[in-house]
Parts: sequence; C-alpha cells; structure tokens
Amino acid sequence: MTSSKPSVYFIGAGPGDPDLLTLKAYKVITKANVILYADSLVPKQILKDAREDAELIPTGNKTLESIVKLIKDRVMSGHSVVRLHSGDLTLYSAIYEQITLLSKENIQVELIPGISAFQAAAAKISAELTIPQLVQTIILTRVDGVASQMPSSEKLDKLAAHQSSLCLYLAARHAEKSQIELLKHYPSDTPVAICFRVSWPDEVIKIVPLEKMAEVTQKEKLVRTTLYIISPALKKNIDTRSKLYHPDYNHLFRPEKKNI
Repeated sequence: MTSSKPSVYFIGAGPGDPDLLTLKAYKVITKANVILYADSLVPKQILKDAREDAELIPTGNKTLESIVKLIKDRVMSGHSVVRLHSGDLTLYSAIYEQITLLSKENIQVELIPGISAFQAAAAKISAELTIPQLVQTIILTRVDGVASQMPSSEKLDKLAAHQSSLCLYLAARHAEKSQIELLKHYPSDTPVAICFRVSWPDEVIKIVPLEKMAEVTQKEKLVRTTLYIISPALKKNIDTRSKLYHPDYNHLFRPEKKNI
C-alpha cells in the first residue's frame, strides 16, 4: 500500500559547501528521521542541522542490497528517509538501480536535485561555459573505468571532436590517457580547469593549457574527486557578446521603438 507522499527523498547534496544545498533539500534534511549518506563524498557539515534524534547511516562500505534493505526497513517502521548523494544525484550516482528496487517494493521516491561540481567550479572561476559564436554546447562525460564502461559511441575522442565545453568527471587516474585523446581535436593551448574537491575547505583549482593537464595532475598528486573543464570559453579576453542585451536586438520585453 502506498501513500500520496513519498516515503524516501533522494537528495543531491551539492559539491560540498553546505551553503550550496537547495532550500528544499535543507528543509527535508532537517525533518528526516533517517539519513543514509555517501560518507566519502558528503561532508558531515551537510548534516549539522539534522534532527538530534535522526539516525545517520554512512553507506560507503555498504552494497546496493544492504542499502535498499535499510531503506525498506525504516520506511516500514514509519520513518521519513533521506538518501543523500553528492553533487547532482542525476549524474553518476547509481540512483537508478536503487529506485528500481524500491519501486518493486511499492516505495515512493522523490528526487531533489543538487548543484553539480561543474556548475560550482565554473562559478568559482567566474566562467560562462557557453559564449556566443565560440561555444554553445556543454558535454558532461567520464572515461572508461572498472565500474562503468563507456558506450562505443561516447568514447572521449569522439566527444572531443565537437570542441565544446567538455566537463570530464572521474578521470584523475586516467589524466595522461585522457589528455592524449583530447589533443586529437582540441588545440594544445586550450584552457583546462583542474578542479579538486570543489567548494571543500581543501579545494584546489588550477587553469592550465591542455598539454599540461596530465603533468599538473601528477604534480598535485590528484587521484580522485577531481573534475576537468576543457573549454575555449576559459580563454582570456574573448571579444564577443550576446545579442540578448544588444541595443539593436528587439524582443517581446524590449520592443522596437517607432519613430513618430
């Protein structure tokens, strides 16, 4: 039997800074009886305003089956449950398999999105990743790994061919290989933002030419929690502007002035 309200809230905690939680996420977290959180990626500060009697369950050492069982048991006991993921939970969070199993148990779920690392990183470096006449597409991707194989049509060299703003997740251990694939299409001086633990206290962000991406990664000893933004939009002194606020561009809210 299901109720009209969800029993479980899947929440994106954002990149790390508690102030980057959405207001809706914060409200739900402060009211939940039970919070299961990815402890290796979600800082404890995110939970600082949880109820004093809330049950906080780290999931870094748990399997899918044990996590789903915990959620089901707590729901059956009448508790409000939060499943807390890092960043934006719609990216690389393995929520689909959890939701599928919960659905089979007739447990309703609601998703509350969070700010992704690429958004937080772009904001930190004061960058817009879509510059008129230069780049208008953002690709979010990752590299082949043991836990997740890339479809053949989404191999890095094929995506790089677009020369768009490319946000590369989960690639620090493969920086050298990734650099080789990217250099097949991007110029060697294309700026790359290397972003380690964005918005955490120990955050490191460096902007380097693509040809230095692997070298700097190794020098900084970055092996995880690192995002790369490869984009012509990160160049200095770009001489272009949007038509949106151009005095000669007329639209519904700024109609053309007629001479009388």
